[in-house]
Amino acid sequence: MSAEKPPAKRLPIARVLVGVVAVIALAALGRQFGVFLERFVEWVEGLGALGPIVFVLGYVAATVAFIPGSVLTLAAGAIFGLGQGVVYVMIGATTGASVAFLLARSVAREAIAQRVAGNPRFAAIDRAVGREGFKIVVLLRLSPVFPFNMLNYGLGLTNVRFVDYVAASIGMLPGSLLYTYSGFVAGDLVRLAGNPSPERGPGYYAVVALGLAATIAVTTIVTRTARRAISEATGETEAGAG
Repeated sequence: MSAEKPPAKRLPIARVLVGVVAVIALAALGRQFGVFLERFVEWVEGLGALGPIVFVLGYVAATVAFIPGSVLTLAAGAIFGLGQGVVYVMIGATTGASVAFLLARSVAREAIAQRVAGNPRFAAIDRAVGREGFKIVVLLRLSPVFPFNMLNYGLGLTNVRFVDYVAASIGMLPGSLLYTYSGFVAGDLVRLAGNPSPERGPGYYAVVALGLAATIAVTTIVTRTARRAISEATGETEAGAG
C-alpha cells in the first residue's frame, strides 16, 4: 500500500505543471497568431481586387492538402468582414471539399480506403449515408464527429450523389459563421491596438461581444443536436459518438 502513495502525492504537481505549460503555450500561440493575422491581412488587402480570388484558391488548396482551414476562416473575418468573409469561406471550403471528394472517387480511392479501413465510426457513417445520403452529410457538416478534411475524402468512397454532397455543404455555414465572426472581432482588436479609433466606443464592442456570444451559443446547440442525430442514424451511443 505504501508504494502507491508517492504517485498520488506527485499527481497534483504534475497537473499544475501541465496547466502552466498549457497556459504558456496558448499565450505564445496567441501572440504568434496576432502577428500572423496582422501580416496576412496586410498582404491580402494589398492585392486589391485579386485578394478574394487568391484567398479562395488558397482555401481550396489547404482543404485538399489536409491543412485545417480554421486559421484561414478567422483571417477571412479580419480581412473581408463578416458578410463577405463568410461568402468567401463557403466558396473556398465547398470547392475544396468537392475537389477532395472527386479525388477520392478517382485517383486517390485506394489510399483513402486504406486510411479509413477498420474504422467502425466511418463504417457506421457509410451505412447511414447509403440510407439517407443528403441528410447524413448535412448532419456531418454540422457536427465535428469526423475530421472535416478526412470526411471530404471519406465521403468520396460512399455512394452519396455528388449533387447531394455539394448541396449538403450548407451544413458548414454555422461553423464558418462562428470562426469568421471570431476573426472579425480579432481583426478589429488588432486594428484598434495599432490605431485607436474614437468612433468605436464601449457600446460598439458590447454589441460585437453579444453577437459573438449568441453565435457561439447557437452553434453549440446546433452541433449537439446534429451529434445526437448522427448517433441515432448510425446506431452509436452518445458516448461512442464523443
